[in-house]
Amino acid sequence: MPNKLTAAVIQDCPIVFEPEATVEKVRRLTEEAAERGAEFVLFPEAFVSAYPKGLDFGARVGSRTAEGRDDFRRYFDSAVEVPGAHCDAIGQAARAAGVYLVIGVIERELGTLYCTVLFFAPDGALLGKHRKLMPTAMERLVWGFGDGSTLPVFDTPLGRIGAVICWENYMPLLRMAMYAKGVQIYCAPTADDRESWLSTMRHIALEGRCYVLSACQYLTRGDCPEQYDAIQGDDPDTVLMRGGSCIISPLGQVLAGPEVNGPGILTAALDLDEIARGKYDFDVAGHYARPDVFRLHVNERPAPPVVTAAGLEHDPFADE
Repeated sequence: MPNKLTAAVIQDCPIVFEPEATVEKVRRLTEEAAERGAEFVLFPEAFVSAYPKGLDFGARVGSRTAEGRDDFRRYFDSAVEVPGAHCDAIGQAARAAGVYLVIGVIERELGTLYCTVLFFAPDGALLGKHRKLMPTAMERLVWGFGDGSTLPVFDTPLGRIGAVICWENYMPLLRMAMYAKGVQIYCAPTADDRESWLSTMRHIALEGRCYVLSACQYLTRGDCPEQYDAIQGDDPDTVLMRGGSCIISPLGQVLAGPEVNGPGILTAALDLDEIARGKYDFDVAGHYARPDVFRLHVNERPAPPVVTAAGLEHDPFADE
């Protein structure tokens, strides 16, 4: 396994609510990153088809509006099925560029949307996905909750790759679960563009002794459709998300970013030997742990709302 690689973080925005056009943009940006030498490319949270910044979907406590329902219908129609045609097209973009590609999408299953990260190999194969466990605040109105069955860390020729989405990064037990899986390239796609986000990313890099890559959108009101009732108003120059993407070393050094001045592609050389050097004096899931005092139990079983009896070897409720 090579110990060095070049990674790229994409800071840009989708063609909001237009998945086909957005996937084409993903292809172009991935190709551009590969031309800069990137072997690994990360896109922001909810890049296909949108992070609906500023929308309220017509919701108040105890009431919903017809206009808000139609906003959700538009969002629902623009979501990605996994597997599905848009998913295949993103895989083709990874294959054409010959890179590992990690990207945030809005996934549709039955009548529910999920904030999901997809992982693609350089041959275009879908390695797997992570569904956001805990949508934040108003996100819970339009996104469902993931479960413990999608907490992967993939062992690849570039290193062990995993993803934690936006404010999931403030869940210390989730971080510990990732560290215990030996994550080396810790992806943090986000919609948090606050100045304080950089401190969070540096802390996680130091805590996990891993490379941390964070991608946030740079989105203006002008990037959104005309019919987009954002609380920020209709001035096309209004910045809805200012970015702040970054790449951090295992000892908390900022290798690239934070970029807040517009769209762009950040790149950095990652030396995986720095991870071992960092763990020399701190391995939170190893020699610095105290399992005799603290121990984390993680339920990685799927939790579907309907379980059929056919083929079951035991009562599905027996463990409850």
